[in-house]
Amino acid sequence: MTLPRMLHTCLQRSLVQLCGCLCVLVTGLSLVPAVRAETDPIGEAGRVAVIEFMLQQAISRGLISGAVVVVGDHQGILYEGAVGVSGFNAAAPPLTTAAVFDIASLTKVFATTPAIVKLLDDGKLSLLDPVSRWFPEFEGSDITILNLLTHTSGLHDVGLNRAAPMQSAIERAAAQNGRVAAGSRFRYADINFILLGELVRRISGLPLDHYARQMFYAPLGMQTANFLPPQSANHAPTLGGGRGVVQDENARMLGGVAGHAGLFSSIHDLARFAGMLLSGGQLNGTRVLSSRAVDQMTAPYFFSGGKIVRGLGWDHESPFSAPKGTIFSELSYGHTGYSGTSVWIDPDVDLYVLLLTTRLDYQRLRSFSKLRGDISTLAAALFVGRERRVGLEVPIHTGP
Repeated sequence: MTLPRMLHTCLQRSLVQLCGCLCVLVTGLSLVPAVRAETDPIGEAGRVAVIEFMLQQAISRGLISGAVVVVGDHQGILYEGAVGVSGFNAAAPPLTTAAVFDIASLTKVFATTPAIVKLLDDGKLSLLDPVSRWFPEFEGSDITILNLLTHTSGLHDVGLNRAAPMQSAIERAAAQNGRVAAGSRFRYADINFILLGELVRRISGLPLDHYARQMFYAPLGMQTANFLPPQSANHAPTLGGGRGVVQDENARMLGGVAGHAGLFSSIHDLARFAGMLLSGGQLNGTRVLSSRAVDQMTAPYFFSGGKIVRGLGWDHESPFSAPKGTIFSELSYGHTGYSGTSVWIDPDVDLYVLLLTTRLDYQRLRSFSKLRGDISTLAAALFVGRERRVGLEVPIHTGP
C-alpha cells in the first residue's frame, strides 16, 4: 500500500471512529446544551470533522463535486463549512462559503412567497382572491391565491412559447381550468409560482427582482441575493446553466426573473433571511415582515387526509421534505431546489440548516434526498440542547 493510500485509509478510519464517538455522546446522559461555535473550539473541531466527512462521502460517490453548509439560529451562524470544488473536475477552484449559487426553487420561498405575504399583510390582496381577479384568462375558475401558494390549484406545468413566454404560461395554465378541482389534491408545479411572480408585478408595479431587493434584500444587507447576477468567477456552476446563468429553462425564457426560479445568492445571505424568519420578521432591529405575516406564511395547511402538510410556499411534510431529517419538530418548515439546494427551519428549537451543492447526479434521487436528510439530522443532533438530543443517533452513511 502506498503512503498516500495509507494516510487516506487512516484518516477515514479516524473519522468513522469520531462519528461513532459522537453517536455515543448524542445518546448519552452527560451531554450539555450546545454552545455557540466560536466559544467552543474543541466542539467546533468535532462538528467540522463529522459534517465535512459526510459531505466528502457524497463527493466520493459522485453525487456532488462540492457543498457549503451553514447551521444557525436567530442570533447568527453557529457553524459554516465548505468542501470540494466549484466546478465539475479536479482542476476547478476550491469551493468557499462566499460562493454564489443558483438556488433554483428556493426562489419560491426566498423571493416570491415573502413578496406575496408582504402584499397580503399590506392589504393589497387576499388568500381567497380568485386568480381571475388578477388574470382575466381564468374567468370562471375556482382557483385562489391560496391554491397557488400551496400547490393545490390542480395546474400542471406547461411548455412556454419563446416569443411570448409569460402570456403563453398564463394562457396554457388557464386552458387547464376545471380538469382538476381546485383544492382537491396537492400537485407540486412551477406554474403556480410563475403566476405568483407575475402577480407581484401586477399588484406592486415592480418586477419581482426589484420588489424583493427593495423590500427584503437591501434592508437585510443581503449583498449577493439577486436575479440576473453580474458575471463573477465566484459563481458556483450548475449542469445546464453554467456560472451565473439560471439552470431552469423556463426561467431563462422568462428573462431570468421568474417566481419559481432565477434567484442567486451566497449561503451567508440566505442565512440572514433565515435568521430574520426565526426572529419573527426582523433582523438586527430592521423589520421587513410583521410577526403576524411570518406566522401566517409558515402556518400548516393539511391536505390528503393530513398526509401532505404545506405552509404558504413552504413545505412541512410531503414527498419533498427530505431536508426535515428525523429530529426537527412538526413546526419546522423548508424547501428544496433542483440544483442541489435546500433549507430547513425549526422555530421550536431555534435552528436552521442551509445546504448548497454543486450537484452532479440528478438520477439518484433517493441518495440525494438521504444526504439532505442526514445533514439536517446531524446538525440538529449537534446543535440542539441536551434535553432534545437524548436517545437520538447521528447518521454516518448517506448511501441508499
